[in-house]
Amino acid sequence: MGELWFVTGGARSGKSRFAERLAERTGRPVLYVATLEGLDDEMRERISRHRAQRPRAWRTVEAPLQPARALAQAEAGDCVLLDCLSLWVSNRLLALGETPAAAALAALEGELERELDALLDAAAGRDAPTIIVTNEVGAGVVPPAPLGRAYRDLLGRANQRAAARAAQAWLLVAGRALELPPGEAGEGTGGLPGG
Repeated sequence: MGELWFVTGGARSGKSRFAERLAERTGRPVLYVATLEGLDDEMRERISRHRAQRPRAWRTVEAPLQPARALAQAEAGDCVLLDCLSLWVSNRLLALGETPAAAALAALEGELERELDALLDAAAGRDAPTIIVTNEVGAGVVPPAPLGRAYRDLLGRANQRAAARAAQAWLLVAGRALELPPGEAGEGTGGLPGG
């Protein structure tokens, strides 16, 4: 069965480049699942630059809202690189507006859990590796705005779920990769108090 590899770190930590090297080293065709939306000129330029830096043979699927559906487009032997989980959560949260109600946030959390579980199940059922890139948002200060706190909480929980299912995980700091030890059963799934 396919392995899930989890790559996290702060902004500009080198996590995407590291994940791309992991994908290249598999020697397999790569399906790059992108979650960044080109909402303005700067973002469109960034997307264009990122595409130009990737190997020409890699296929790209834009999936800002439904990466699990994009995973279904992978060929059996493709290494799938999803970059990134943090933008997917952000895209889904921002679709609720600037001041979402508590009920809308709770509903979104349930949706994200189900969709992420579907993605992780699909990755586990594949014959090739799936690499998930995400941002680590829990190491900074508590965001001053409610939307920022909601984002931090939603992404933190999603990261825990994904990392708990990963065969291998790395934390990138200043371009250096630190391999994370395997977690205990139940970690990141809500099975422990305070999770």
